[in-house]
Amino acid sequence: MTNLLEHNRAAWNEEVKKGNQWTIPAVKEDIEKAKNGSFQIVLTPFKPVPADWLGNIKGKNILCLASGGGQQGPILAAAGAKVTVFDNSDQQLKRDQDAANEYDLDLKTVQGNMQDLSCFPDLSFDLIIHPVSNCFIDDILPVWKESFRVLKVNGRILSGFCNPIMYMIDWEKADKSNRYQLAHAIPYSDLKSLTPKMKQKYVKEKSVFEFGHSFTDQIQGQLDAGFVLTGFYEDKGGDLLDKFTDTFVATNALKMG
Repeated sequence: MTNLLEHNRAAWNEEVKKGNQWTIPAVKEDIEKAKNGSFQIVLTPFKPVPADWLGNIKGKNILCLASGGGQQGPILAAAGAKVTVFDNSDQQLKRDQDAANEYDLDLKTVQGNMQDLSCFPDLSFDLIIHPVSNCFIDDILPVWKESFRVLKVNGRILSGFCNPIMYMIDWEKADKSNRYQLAHAIPYSDLKSLTPKMKQKYVKEKSVFEFGHSFTDQIQGQLDAGFVLTGFYEDKGGDLLDKFTDTFVATNALKMG
């Protein structure tokens, strides 16, 4: 493997080919509804973002951070926002650009690493939409710091992320027996926990490497970057763990003046 960024870019390009649910663009019906002021987006698998978290987005500069795939970006652009979609995967970004071209949307795409937003000046955006994606990088603290920098005063970042319990489980055994066994400590890293043979398989099959971050990094990390948390909810993910606890989290964080 060359490096994590390049590998996961190729892996997500492969997910586009496979038709992963997070690579399927918004449909025409939803675009038309958004143009008429009726829309919803998600940060986590199922629960829509509360309307009061979004507020009036018409004319606002919105950064969809690590949010390629043609889902959140085109909907927000159709609703009247000026949208920039930033993602590591060129094929995910193509989904957004194709939607922008088809529906004549005020949307542009930028390829890059969510840990480095140096292509954007300070105070560039009114709102950042950051759906579940920080599980694909090894260090999320730069994401919060960079997001704080590029947001305008009184701007907000709406984030979705995984409950770290998802990465404590031995999923291979769970899938075979429907029984859960705690196997991994948090923070978790595929690069450190997988056997050399499994890592070679991931590289060969272009599977995405993942990371389980602590709540300290995911929540206190936002506070340390300067944000004030103003909203929080949990969501399910669609697997057997949901019988015991919600496995996804969303936060609303404000950059106060």
